Amino acid sequence: MSVIPLRVGATELYWLSGGDFRLDGGTMFGPVPKSLWQKKIPADADNTIPLCNDPLLIRTPTMNILVDTGLGNKLTQKQQAIFKTTSPWSLLAQLASLGLSRQDIDLVILTHGDFDHAGGVVMVDEQGRKEVTFPAATHLIQEAEWPDVISPGRRAQESYWPINFNELIKNGKIQLIQGSYQVCPEVRICHAGGHTLGHQLVEIASQGETAVHLGDLFPTHAHANPLWVMAYDNFPLEVIACKERYFAEYRKRDAWFTFYHDPLVKACKLGDKGRLTYRWPQCADHSADLFI
Repeated sequence: MSVIPLRVGATELYWLSGGDFRLDGGTMFGPVPKSLWQKKIPADADNTIPLCNDPLLIRTPTMNILVDTGLGNKLTQKQQAIFKTTSPWSLLAQLASLGLSRQDIDLVILTHGDFDHAGGVVMVDEQGRKEVTFPAATHLIQEAEWPDVISPGRRAQESYWPINFNELIKNGKIQLIQGSYQVCPEVRICHAGGHTLGHQLVEIASQGETAVHLGDLFPTHAHANPLWVMAYDNFPLEVIACKERYFAEYRKRDAWFTFYHDPLVKACKLGDKGRLTYRWPQCADHSADLFI
């Protein structure tokens, strides 16, 4: 967990540990040759790279908002072996260290429905019962994402798992939104698409400062070249177009780009040609050139 928050005006951003795993590096970088991407995030002998699943806690003056929920605590031993999990889901303990309980989360924003982002929506308690992890929270998801959640197709069914949503649906804790939605004065959601049909981004703006969470459109700092897309992307050409658009838009606002999967960098600012001008933590590194 990031003990010291990244401050964006009057808001505080914390990264909580939603469980780490290892995925195939070739899949994470799609058409990019290994000779290039392994300079950014080196692979093991089995070609896997380390990745985080770190939900973003946004503390505004009036709300506690969680962006995505990590892997959760429901993975079977077989699933843990398949996805090479390396650390557990520690969300609740880390919230407690900040003086928060799971009842204190007012809102959960799901960028999309993949298991590594929605796995912590429903948890297993000490008696083995499934329950909504954040019972007081409304869970926001784009309406365009919903068909794959309730009836996943051939591609989506591998990562959109009913076990992550059934209790949420039963308890009526989902709100479907369309396009842009102002959550509170400091936080806005926007439908982006690209990675999935209903993928959404989260913008945090306060007192003239800005951060943007692009989710799996920008999964790690190594994906700063707009052409570097994942094999997991359902619509890769849309991802490229989204990245070009949002990189240009938010660079003009000197915004922080925040990450969910990056094991090395939690947030960065971008300069010309995909270069990190600042990174957080250690946000004065001008040496990392990410454009190849």
